[in-house]
Amino acid sequence: MERILVVDDEIHVVRLLQKYLTSKGYEVYTATGGLEAIQQVKDRRPHIVLLDIIMPGMGGIDALKEIKKINPKIAIIMVTAVIDEELAKRALQLGADDYVTKPLDLNYIETFVMVKMIQLLG
Repeated sequence: MERILVVDDEIHVVRLLQKYLTSKGYEVYTATGGLEAIQQVKDRRPHIVLLDIIMPGMGGIDALKEIKKINPKIAIIMVTAVIDEELAKRALQLGADDYVTKPLDLNYIETFVMVKMIQLLG
């Protein structure tokens, strides 16, 4: 089954994405911080990570770097409440596949996930 990890320090965002993606047939894991996300990547081996950029402790950019060291092929979409072109550009340079801003467009996320799963799993 296709596995997705949702990482956000805002629990309502985590629950929304978990409920939505689970209803679409994906196996969804969650984390509320960067260190927890890295452990989940090691333990659960998700195909896709939805990763918040700004979180207390280890932020999304540092988590992105570590996740890509563990699995360079993992697809990552960065999620942010702040429109910061430089931060988004940096995330893309570090290996993120895309980024979205809050409030989230669930249809866009679903399309991204479907396309990436096809690319990753054939």
